[in-house]
Amino acid sequence: MLEKLGEVLRKATDKIANAIFLDKGLVDSIIKDLQRALIEADVSIALVKELSDKVRKAAVDERIKGIDKKEHMIKVLHDELTQILGEHKQLKLQKGKQNRILLLGLYGAGKTTTTTKLGNYFSKRGNKVLLVGLDTQRPAAAEQLEQNAKKNKLPYIIDTDEKNPVKLWKKHEKEFKDYDLVIADTAGRHTLDKSLIDEIKALDKSINPTERILIIPGDIGQAAKRQAKEFLEAVNITGVIVTRMDSTARGGGALTACAETKAPVYFLTTGEKINDLEEFNPKNFISRLLGMGDLETLLEKIKSATGEDSEEKLKKMKESGKLSLDDVVEQVKSMNSLGGFEKIKSMIPGFSNMGSKIPEGALESQEAKIAKWEHIIKSMTSEEKAEPGILEKQTSRIARIAKGSGVATSDVRALLKQYKLLNEMVKSFGAREGMDEADLSSGMSQKQMMKLAKKFGKVKRMKF
Repeated sequence: MLEKLGEVLRKATDKIANAIFLDKGLVDSIIKDLQRALIEADVSIALVKELSDKVRKAAVDERIKGIDKKEHMIKVLHDELTQILGEHKQLKLQKGKQNRILLLGLYGAGKTTTTTKLGNYFSKRGNKVLLVGLDTQRPAAAEQLEQNAKKNKLPYIIDTDEKNPVKLWKKHEKEFKDYDLVIADTAGRHTLDKSLIDEIKALDKSINPTERILIIPGDIGQAAKRQAKEFLEAVNITGVIVTRMDSTARGGGALTACAETKAPVYFLTTGEKINDLEEFNPKNFISRLLGMGDLETLLEKIKSATGEDSEEKLKKMKESGKLSLDDVVEQVKSMNSLGGFEKIKSMIPGFSNMGSKIPEGALESQEAKIAKWEHIIKSMTSEEKAEPGILEKQTSRIARIAKGSGVATSDVRALLKQYKLLNEMVKSFGAREGMDEADLSSGMSQKQMMKLAKKFGKVKRMKF
């Protein structure tokens, strides 16, 4: 997600932090790199100029007292980038009443897929969720929603016989009473024409939604501003979900454009898998781009993949700071459901700065590999399972385990490497450097993130 922009930002902050002093040539070089990267990410020229002016001013401001000028410049960069992405606003369900979310958007925005992702997100947080297919325009919409809902075990209602979405809603409304949240997928058009506005307004009147959420694809860039503005004026949307953020460099344009219209972005979708939905928090988003990680979002993604039943086990794992070999297999399965290590490495402090230290695909795994690992673990003694480290230099034990599980010794060593790497990751979540459980539940401060980042990569940035 916006990897090139993140790489430029990390290099810029490293240049600033490592400079002996800030001269005009260095500042101009850094600003030029920033401008090029932001423009390539489709951020508007006006916002790029505004950011550049503020960073340049911070570099020459002689009034700064009590803080290193380099640190001040990096802080200004961080704060200004966060500001142009708008305020953080969570999509919170109202307690004591049924919540109804109306998803809106044009053709091809990803409404039907997002309906299922959003349903899964709230279902894994203990809510009873119902999906309702109100897209009677696109023939494949009902089939797509049904397949996605069945695959992810989410209750749904579709009715291919009824072609009027308002009548469809009223016909089945009595079936909604037992659900905390009802999410309605609606039809789109090529443009926001009169027929779509009339249909949305009629549905809005019948449904009385608690949220009207616009689905916008990230690859339309700055055009998102016009689309968000038109929907705001026509149907008073309450928030936005930006889709396809995994496949575009123009996502910066879509995000900043929505912020300019004052339409809060609730979530981003970053792939086709059910768990590829992330809450959008500008501060955390910028932390990831700067290589400081985003453990808060990572914990939320884990919750989406595992559900609330696994939270207690995860909590104990973080407190102990140590995995068992069985945990390794379970965590790799969960990681694969999150899209693999490549999808989450930017959320782990310092991992973005490690470059070639982690081989590409080092934490990826296929089902066949996981099955091998399960056989390997069954061939171990209780002592070996509890302390896998004792195997590292004992080739006779490794040979015995390989023979007992019917695999090569290289497969046993691969599992031990996986264990070692994942164990380091888990330690980054534990009670280290003065962190407590409250820090983990509310998200880490940037100061804490930087401490962890220094453990994993050569990071020399200032403390916020």
